[in-house]
Amino acid sequence: MAIQLYNTLTRKKETFVPLEEGKVKMYVCGPTVYNYIHIGNARPAIVFDTVRRYLEYRGYDVKYVSNFTDVDDKLIRAANQLGEDVPAIADRFINAYFEDVSALGCQKADVHPRVMENMDIIIEFISELIDKGFAYESAGDVYFRTRKFDGYGKLSHQSIDDLQVGARIEVGDRKQDDLDFALWKAAKEGEIFWESPWGLGRPGWHIECSAMAKKYLGETIDIHAGGQDLTFPHHENEIAQSEALSGKLFSRYWMHNGYINIDNEKMSKSLGNFVLVHDIIKKHNPQVLRFFMLSVHYRNPINYSEELLESTKAAFERLITSYQNLKHRKEASTDLTDNNQEWLDKIASSQEQFIEAMDDDFNTAKAISVLFDLSKLANYYLLEKNTAVAVIDAFTKQFEDLFHVLGLTIETEEMLDEEIDALIEKRIQARKDRNFQLSDQIRDQLKEMNIILEDTPQGTRWKRG
Repeated sequence: MAIQLYNTLTRKKETFVPLEEGKVKMYVCGPTVYNYIHIGNARPAIVFDTVRRYLEYRGYDVKYVSNFTDVDDKLIRAANQLGEDVPAIADRFINAYFEDVSALGCQKADVHPRVMENMDIIIEFISELIDKGFAYESAGDVYFRTRKFDGYGKLSHQSIDDLQVGARIEVGDRKQDDLDFALWKAAKEGEIFWESPWGLGRPGWHIECSAMAKKYLGETIDIHAGGQDLTFPHHENEIAQSEALSGKLFSRYWMHNGYINIDNEKMSKSLGNFVLVHDIIKKHNPQVLRFFMLSVHYRNPINYSEELLESTKAAFERLITSYQNLKHRKEASTDLTDNNQEWLDKIASSQEQFIEAMDDDFNTAKAISVLFDLSKLANYYLLEKNTAVAVIDAFTKQFEDLFHVLGLTIETEEMLDEEIDALIEKRIQARKDRNFQLSDQIRDQLKEMNIILEDTPQGTRWKRG
């Protein structure tokens, strides 16, 4: 089986074939670090962390690069409002970002480049574009000649003649053409700046990713990814800059995750309905938020609400309970059953179904449905009069492996401490002695300790409430 990946560039699913067999060069646009991240930032972090994990699960050696925009207008405004310098603001919110996404189960990239640490390569990149005639200096600014690049619009599938000059394409008297975009901005009074051949200033937004992708991954990469909102103009401009300089294809595959709505309305700062991850994970298990994000295919929009997160929590806990019940049952299992292979084959089949789902453009929603089927299968197995250690181990390993691919954590520590274990044994004895009053008292006591008991023909089972 081969991975099929939807390529924004061609607008169709394609068989994923990396430049170098067995290796993947992957660049994901990271956040602008002027505040805590909102759930719109969290979605690409989770989605493309999962893509990376799955590629590694399928045997690829992935080099994963994700940048920080640590100097731009938003950071300058935040620094002025807070009376701090830009590097201090950036450092604080980079640390906050790592705390938040780590809680969400995201692994660090192999490289997290920062603009301020790569100014030399950005200036060099711009200088080479000027030398090739694709950029020009104007009163200390440097602009890219958009119309000179023949392929402009191929990612967003727009004709350059039909393009409207949007809000994120700055219109100014210094440009030769309104569609030209800034590579370098002359310093304004009170702003952070660097020395350059064109005077004091700082980079434009788009140039940083082109320069850093080239430095850390090369002129052509396998996958470039980010939120849907970056398709135009950011990623379109990256293609123009990179391919104008190198004369080569910049990225073979482009991946974009869908938007997030809040209570059925598009998340927008102007509407005041954006939600910070920092606040959500104070109230909710961050693993539940990750599970929620993966429960919808990454290219589809997703609607966030407190009610939906609560229902996701209940679903997630059902999976955890199945796993924990398996672990609990292992102590009472033997290897004397005669249908081991039948169950082992069913468990192996779930792995094949998981791979089939993920091979289909990383369909985590379908992969999660496979996990629920595995959970149902495990629950049926636990109804068997006799269970085998080998089958229990196969179930638990399958849970652990598939959860790991999705970046989800299963609580593996023993649920029961000595006090609770002793109470359960005491209740079992009370039932044998037909002392049902004491048995009920112990059940209620355990319930208060968040331990729910279930009496079955195979013995007493438990789970967390």
